[in-house]
Amino acid sequence: MPFDFSGKKVLVTGATRGIGRLLTKCLSSAGAEVYGLGSNRHFLDTLKEECKNVHTVHVDLADWDATRKTLEQLPAMNGLVNNAGVSFDWVPSLEAGKDVIDKTFAVNVMAAVNVTQVVGKKMEATGKGGSIVNVSSINGLNPMRECMAYNMSKAALDMMTKQFALELGPHKIRVNSVNPTVALTDMGKEFWSEPVKAGKLKGHTPLGRFAEVQECVDPIMYLLSDHSSMVTGTMNPIEGGLLSNISV
Repeated sequence: MPFDFSGKKVLVTGATRGIGRLLTKCLSSAGAEVYGLGSNRHFLDTLKEECKNVHTVHVDLADWDATRKTLEQLPAMNGLVNNAGVSFDWVPSLEAGKDVIDKTFAVNVMAAVNVTQVVGKKMEATGKGGSIVNVSSINGLNPMRECMAYNMSKAALDMMTKQFALELGPHKIRVNSVNPTVALTDMGKEFWSEPVKAGKLKGHTPLGRFAEVQECVDPIMYLLSDHSSMVTGTMNPIEGGLLSNISV
């Protein structure tokens, strides 16, 4: 399916690595004017070197006020991808500390709300509609042991998707989530490099493997594009059938 984003402006958060980085490159190749947001100046610089027509935006999304101030300076967008996210060490739920929960929610939920409010208001003011995609996780749909903070944050992000879809639909703004399984980014490969741990999850997945990064990017491109003009308020699992398997 060919994508043409000529004349469209799209903001991608967490654009410096993994899904966000490849998505930024793909959107740019499809003609979009992309604004890639990240907190790491070095990675933003290397992104700019690889994709010279991308506008880089440097801000720490955990800083609510700094984020709003930075985004207010940007033009109205046609598309937004809330891709930035964090995950910390796995611990039993009874041992999960407040600091870890707070840090997880600050980026995975509150930052997405903050960005969507600022960008969404400008999008609404144009009267031209738009598309917002939140990068969630299968963990937002079904829990995984010992990552309660992450699971809860992604479930909250999915509810945020539905809430904004409900209220922005009359303004022709669509809002959807994608919910990948483990994606084979550099971080994903490293974290799931232990064969026994990875084997259990792959063994429970009908397709028997994790997702390639491109397999996560393509559905986002679809949801941003006019090909999905009647799609809003949805969660879109990208998980090789994992959620269909209740076998022990």
